[in-house]
Amino acid sequence: MVSPFLSHALLLGCALALGSALSAQAPAGATPLSPPKPPVSVAPHLEVRWKAGLATQKVTPPQFMWMAGYGGRNKPAEGKVQDLFAKAMALEDEAGNRVVIVTLDLIGVPQALRREIGAKAQERFKLPPSHLLLNASHTHSGPILRTTPISAEEEKNPRLRHSWQYTQDLQRSLVELIGRALQNLTPARLTWNKARCGFAMNRRRDYSLPPDHPNANRVPNPDGPVDHEVPTLRIEEPNGRPRACLFGYACHNTSLGFYNWCGDYAGFAQQFLQEHRPDFTAMFLTGCGADQNPYPRRSDVVPGITDLELCMQHGRSLSNAVEMAMVVNPRPIIGRLRAAMQEVKLSYANSKRPDHDYPVQVIALGDGLSLITLGSEVVVDYSLRFKRELGNQSGIWVAGYSNDYNGYIPSLRVLKEGGYEAAAGWAQSVEERIAAKVHELFKATR
Repeated sequence: MVSPFLSHALLLGCALALGSALSAQAPAGATPLSPPKPPVSVAPHLEVRWKAGLATQKVTPPQFMWMAGYGGRNKPAEGKVQDLFAKAMALEDEAGNRVVIVTLDLIGVPQALRREIGAKAQERFKLPPSHLLLNASHTHSGPILRTTPISAEEEKNPRLRHSWQYTQDLQRSLVELIGRALQNLTPARLTWNKARCGFAMNRRRDYSLPPDHPNANRVPNPDGPVDHEVPTLRIEEPNGRPRACLFGYACHNTSLGFYNWCGDYAGFAQQFLQEHRPDFTAMFLTGCGADQNPYPRRSDVVPGITDLELCMQHGRSLSNAVEMAMVVNPRPIIGRLRAAMQEVKLSYANSKRPDHDYPVQVIALGDGLSLITLGSEVVVDYSLRFKRELGNQSGIWVAGYSNDYNGYIPSLRVLKEGGYEAAAGWAQSVEERIAAKVHELFKATR
């Protein structure tokens, strides 16, 4: 029998070997790679009017604690394929307005954690809560978070103790991370554009089929709604050297089913973007992927191919899309920063359940790009709707999994159809209440 330690070492070795293979020298017959060249701006005609600051912090748990994401977990993590990271991007316009975007290779952003960090950032750095965004990649290969204090009796339970202590340490680390990003503000040029990536597929069954249809209960649904856009913000230094990128995609990070720390496809996409760019920071902003999964996924679906190989392939596919978005027809970020955030009360169908205070945020990055952020796990209908309704006024980038983590947020369509994403029991007013607040805040940031 292979020992658990050896099996973990073999898994990590395979991952490293595959990573090396994907990033090794070109194979025989390939067009040779060009020698390194001096940096060249993708938009040299743009004046350098912005400042940007970056900071990165490992948030890999120091011990093998219980993992988040799958209800069937029956043991703690056993190994590590990839470190988990928190990253912060601070932006400042010519008038001194600042915003900080924090991305996390974690399951979600508990609202209590977001509020505490927002209060600390306002107190220490004079950063308004509306100018702070916390977004989680929703990797299912990260730790469980806990914001509820534990009792003396619960202290004896390693699962609860580790989760509570990790979350407390994370809170302190994120406040420091925000501070470091703000301290690192230096002149920068900002551009954005988008590309496409196709591995996400709607994971719900096709509710348009009659119940007796042979495919009525089969998933995924290749005809279901998707959002394959990959919006990308590029940060470059005045000399043209690329310094960072922020990119998004609407898809669950559920390529993997093992018991090892890993950022899933989003973690590998960030790794691939960084590996041949010294001092470059790649940040992933999760879109409205509540009803989207990466396909193919899991071992043996493709004969002879493991879930980790598929995960890395999806990461490479996404990073390739980002590469194109960074250089093709760059759109300038010009103008001033504006941000607004408010909570809207969402009601449940059961009127005895208390309303939930749901955060909606709009960040206008200059005059040409607006970032709409929604809390919790939001289905793709929201992204498609806001791009359709607001996209004629500016570029629209919609992110879910932001500033709150309270389960699934269905659209009215999904709520009426039923299924897993509709099981939380929201009232049918859920979509219109969110949409009304988005439109209100979007107008306020014009």
